[in-house]
Amino acid sequence: MTKPSKVLHGFHAVTARLRHAPASIRQLYVEQSRRDRRMQDFIARATEAGLKPTPVDAARINGVAGNDRHQGVVAVVDEIEIARTLDDVLDLLPQGEDALLLVLDSITDPHNLGACLRVADGAGAHAVVAPKDRAAGLSGVVAKAASGAAESVPYVVVTNLARSLREMKDAGLRIIGTTDDAPKTIFEADLSGPIALVLGAEGEGMRRLTRDTCDELVSIPMAGAVESLNVSVASGVCLYEALRQRRKPA
Repeated sequence: MTKPSKVLHGFHAVTARLRHAPASIRQLYVEQSRRDRRMQDFIARATEAGLKPTPVDAARINGVAGNDRHQGVVAVVDEIEIARTLDDVLDLLPQGEDALLLVLDSITDPHNLGACLRVADGAGAHAVVAPKDRAAGLSGVVAKAASGAAESVPYVVVTNLARSLREMKDAGLRIIGTTDDAPKTIFEADLSGPIALVLGAEGEGMRRLTRDTCDELVSIPMAGAVESLNVSVASGVCLYEALRQRRKPA
């Protein structure tokens, strides 16, 4: 049975796959007119991994990528298995580590999702969780924006977000939601122990049922003229505050 495939594009996304799973790359295309140092270094890396990039013209590589924002690098790859369910994520936690999950409610922009995955990877989150509906799925655009993090951070898609949050509670996680009107700030919250940080779309925020399922609500203090932050920026603030608290000396 043939494995399902997808298309990755951009130096970061394709290099991450080269690094983690070069055998999963079926075809690798490079734009033949691009001969700068970055491209030469990429081709050398691919060759060292046992791959032979195929030089093609701009029209061909645009067609494979489905857009012209590929930086001259496109790969057709096998889907690879990383933890894709909540149970998988919790069962595979490194020994001695408390769960740190990022939950995204109604984030439909693929660039925002990719940026959130990148932040989650940097902060050491164990997974990003999102509902099946009203959410951006993993795509080439997401992978490019994630700069390789789509290959390393589990992206767990759930049918019913509120029910999944309750399952997280049953597994011992505290659910901490972010909202502009919460009296306590993220910097005043206790982010130690197993937690899931829940963020909604900029402007709309979390849906009511999601909000009602949270154990605690916190805000990100805003000192300037703008009223809210982009969700990927807000995710970074929250996740890195959690990381800071978890690294405090005992």
